[in-house]
Amino acid sequence: MTKPEAERSAVIVAGVVIVVLTAAAFWLSYAHLADVARANGLAVSSARRWAWPATLDLFIIAGEVLMFLAALRGQVDPWAIVLTALGSVGSISLNVAGVGTGQPVLHYVVAAVPPSAALLAFGALMRQVHGLVARTTPEPVPIEEPAERVTVERVPDLAPELPGLAPEPAAEPTPTPSAPPALRPALPAVPVALVDHARKVADAHRNATGTDIDTETLRVRLGVPPILADAIAAQLA
Repeated sequence: MTKPEAERSAVIVAGVVIVVLTAAAFWLSYAHLADVARANGLAVSSARRWAWPATLDLFIIAGEVLMFLAALRGQVDPWAIVLTALGSVGSISLNVAGVGTGQPVLHYVVAAVPPSAALLAFGALMRQVHGLVARTTPEPVPIEEPAERVTVERVPDLAPELPGLAPEPAAEPTPTPSAPPALRPALPAVPVALVDHARKVADAHRNATGTDIDTETLRVRLGVPPILADAIAAQLA
């Protein structure tokens, strides 16, 4: 097994463990909050007793989904962090407060562990996602502008006239050739890693649409300038 395959396997296993841990922690926290609601005014309605924890835990789920989406884009969403933090702190506080006063310390620990474990597990998952996005995002490649060509015309030297010698007839002026058409700037060099990434994007486009990807679509997918997109397309041809 190669190192990339080992890393991919470890990430998958960690992701599965984190998802199972989060689901178990949410279930324990949700059930305890339902018991708290039953003991504080909602005992007459089973539906409302079980729906009440959703008014708090759904803030956590919404914030975590938004944070996961921002992590896939390599960004940070402050509002998602605020939603997740407020929902998690509220869940931990209500789980602990629902134990009541004068109870053994372990009762408070048992109540606080599930929501705390769910928050820590999601933080570990976000760390893995950010690391994967950072490793798969190609670095921008600096583009060197082609040097401007300068044409220098040589002026012929005029021979001095000697006494007693007839001056030679003046040579007819040589017509100046017209300026060559503008040359297309040389394509920049493309790193191998960027070409490999572009090839994966092109293969995915071909599998999804059945047609080869054009240069403009490739440029938009990679987020590179047009001249670099032309160089990459030439490599993929």
